[in-house]
Amino acid sequence: MIDAGTEFGPGTAYGNALIKCGETQKRIGTADRELIHTSALNFLTPLRNFIEGDYKTIAKERKLLQNKRLDLDAAKTRLKKAKAAEARASSEQELRITQSEFDRQAEITRLLLEGISSTHAHHLRCLNDFVESQMTYYAQCYQYMLDLQKQLGSFPSSYHCNNNQTSVVPVPAASSNVIGSSAMTSSGLVMTSPSNLTDLKEGSGSRKARVLYDYDAANSSELSLLADEVITVYSVVGMDSDWLMGERGNQKGRVPITYLELLN
Repeated sequence: MIDAGTEFGPGTAYGNALIKCGETQKRIGTADRELIHTSALNFLTPLRNFIEGDYKTIAKERKLLQNKRLDLDAAKTRLKKAKAAEARASSEQELRITQSEFDRQAEITRLLLEGISSTHAHHLRCLNDFVESQMTYYAQCYQYMLDLQKQLGSFPSSYHCNNNQTSVVPVPAASSNVIGSSAMTSSGLVMTSPSNLTDLKEGSGSRKARVLYDYDAANSSELSLLADEVITVYSVVGMDSDWLMGERGNQKGRVPITYLELLN
């Protein structure tokens, strides 16, 4: 987008819009890479380490415990079946050994399982960090696109330009009261006539202006416009140079200068 915008020319509305879109996509890409890095560091790596480490150890010890229980059950069965005194003594000795091994393995497994609760608490914090990272990412993307929408809103929707078929024809400032890039030439290009805008910016009063195109406000700070309606506009100190303050009855809000034509 940036390369194509440069080819069209940053001075054209379409070229400038392409460049702004490309820069926004680059910012979103940077935020996306940051999300991937943060997610891998704070969530995926701890989870993978647990699954490949502690979890495998716990599963192995539980399997050993199950085998020890089977050995213990077998020893108890042989003791019950022993008839002779010598066989019974041998079975009792085997039972004591298997019982001891089972108790030891049961204690090891119990300690490992008790550690699961603290592990769960740790991974819950990791999961919260992951969700917060996603919230930050989506909030950044939303803000980037909102800013882009506002920037593109300063361009008139009916702007048409073909670099291969049109050329820029200067329009004398005295022939039009159009603000910013709103004077239309015979070739279809929208030209800039900043003299009236400069007068308005430097003055302290207000002027009437005719709306050239429909405009939908992006937020509560802006004023929606209808083509051909007349509103009152004036400048506000510190406001972006592409915007003016507009009033219609009791309604008031920022309006893009490229959608307006000053009236005498």
